[in-house]
Amino acid sequence: MAALGWLTPRRRSATARSVLAGEASAEAARKTALTESAGAAPAEPQEAEAEAPEAAEEVPAEPEFPVAGDDLAAAFFDLDNTVMQGAAIFHFGRGLYKREFFRRRELARFAWQQAWFRLAGVEDPEHMQDARDSALSIVKGHKVSELMAIGEEIYDEYMAERIWPGTRALAQAHLDAGQKVWLVTAAPVETATIIARRLGLTGALGTVAESVDGVYTGRLVGEPLHGPAKAEAVRALAAAEGLDLERCAAYSDSHNDIPMLSLVGHPYAINPDTKLRKHARTHDWRLRDYRTGRKAVKVGVPAAAGVGAIAGGAAAAIALHRRRK
Repeated sequence: MAALGWLTPRRRSATARSVLAGEASAEAARKTALTESAGAAPAEPQEAEAEAPEAAEEVPAEPEFPVAGDDLAAAFFDLDNTVMQGAAIFHFGRGLYKREFFRRRELARFAWQQAWFRLAGVEDPEHMQDARDSALSIVKGHKVSELMAIGEEIYDEYMAERIWPGTRALAQAHLDAGQKVWLVTAAPVETATIIARRLGLTGALGTVAESVDGVYTGRLVGEPLHGPAKAEAVRALAAAEGLDLERCAAYSDSHNDIPMLSLVGHPYAINPDTKLRKHARTHDWRLRDYRTGRKAVKVGVPAAAGVGAIAGGAAAAIALHRRRK
């Protein structure tokens, strides 16, 4: 049975790299939020839904939450399949592929690397480093400002119509209560920041790619913001903002985010996967499911596979290309 060990998922604990990734993400998020707060554009209005999304699971009546005026509380929202239908990385990859950032040979390599992680369910350090280097080579040498501008276009093309109205309403409730609301995602922090700004949220915690003089170097700061790294980012941001995590809320669809959800006093499972649903029921966490009909299909390749933000988009892009043939 030892030979099958690579097929068995393993729970990861925080490492020095995940702590570094979390702290870097928190620092980047605070800087960006402060920079943009002065001249932030208003959130884009959303058209009313023809039919309100159903809540398949609701909890009994509970005390008013969020608590208005509680400035020691904040809310942290996962992005993929929590705030947005599908994966932001998938949509970002579609946009970059459309703009000829990739060659077909590169796409095939990224798709193979991503498939390895999905099948193995374990993160071999040497293999992961090779995959990350390949992924980051796509943006190496490009200006941060260039990717930000492209990200704005991609949001309009692929993401704006995929926001879950129910989850956005939850985020708005926190904002209306005077609390800050942050996205927390393995997607690039630049992409996450664009989405947060468009939704009128406070800011975003995301994977930080190193840049020098505004140009990507092709290296990550720490590791992708996934699993324990997300929890470290939330912990670092809460410390910097003077928040009481017991009074904060966190929302996610994935069992990979249990470390983040476990940090706060008000964890919510939103559109949960099977493992998170079971964990939430066991620990009496609140459940919300805004999917109607059959369960929503995961679109593209989840960032949780560990290849890193850009590789996930590349793998998804080649899959899209093949389906269109």
